[in-house]
Amino acid sequence: MFPAVSIVVPIYNEFDNLIALVDRIDAAMRSQPLSYELIAVDDGSKDDSAKRLLELAATRPWLRPVILARNYGQSSALQAGFDRVQGRYVVTLDADLQNEPDDIPLLLNRLETDPSVDMVSGWRKDRQDAAISRKLPSKIANRLISNATGVQLHDYGCALKAYRRHIIDRVHLYGELHRFIPSLARDAGARITEVPVRHHARTAGVSKYGIDRTFRVILDLILMVFLMRYRQRPLHAFGGLGLWLATPGFLILAYLFIVKLMGESIGGRPLLIIGVMLVLMGMTFVAAGLIGELLTRIYYESGGGRQYYADDYVIDETGGPPRMVRLDAHAAREQTVQPAAASSL
Repeated sequence: MFPAVSIVVPIYNEFDNLIALVDRIDAAMRSQPLSYELIAVDDGSKDDSAKRLLELAATRPWLRPVILARNYGQSSALQAGFDRVQGRYVVTLDADLQNEPDDIPLLLNRLETDPSVDMVSGWRKDRQDAAISRKLPSKIANRLISNATGVQLHDYGCALKAYRRHIIDRVHLYGELHRFIPSLARDAGARITEVPVRHHARTAGVSKYGIDRTFRVILDLILMVFLMRYRQRPLHAFGGLGLWLATPGFLILAYLFIVKLMGESIGGRPLLIIGVMLVLMGMTFVAAGLIGELLTRIYYESGGGRQYYADDYVIDETGGPPRMVRLDAHAAREQTVQPAAASSL
């Protein structure tokens, strides 16, 4: 029997927090009726976090430690957990106990009672961090990301989130895209809401964030905007930029050609170099777009990715007037997988 809820926690050098983290998550989940598992992913910790996880799991069958071979980063640690989830709901939170485990039932209750929501994102409305070093950059980043991606959230950085399983199955993390999970989820068809959650100051361990994070966020945001808008049509991005560069270049060269026909010398004019450079740069971008289109076609036609995601609807047979309801993707997968497995025996 699969658990109803899978909780994924990436861990890096959180030895001092692990006992309290595991016990508080257990206490929070015992206060609600859904069964659960805790997938704790150690991301190559340099302290004894992995050893402590194994010790805790020996007396807690619902705790599933995952020990990565080295430090791969938070996105890879989350993906390792996502690859192992079994529940129809998936919850994520940080291991530093700044997120409040007692808020997990609040997010799950929203998913249970509101079928129009696929993802519930926590909002640290009363954030307990330094105003200058953490709060101000976070507010700027949240506004920038919301405007660039079109997913309006107050708090992209809150790790406490809950998802329906089929959304997690559609999201694939790499690099440092964990910051943009709401955008990736929306791209996968998720309907997102936001609820205020509690936040605590760190009491043990050391923060893993530095000022260089700001520059990485900007670069990753550029990648996210490109993926969301041009992933299936790269020629529109590169080719459009190429035409904007090449068009003035062609006009400059046409003008110089007319001047040349009139008998004037154009060899020493800087305008000639500018025109040639613009044309060459424009054609390079167009060529890059064409190569991108070919790679995209190969990728999708070979089954490397999905061009779309869709929900299936069936007639509600539980009574009452006929109506269409969305088929639960996790339940549908179990119905299709189990008969196939039985027939192979």
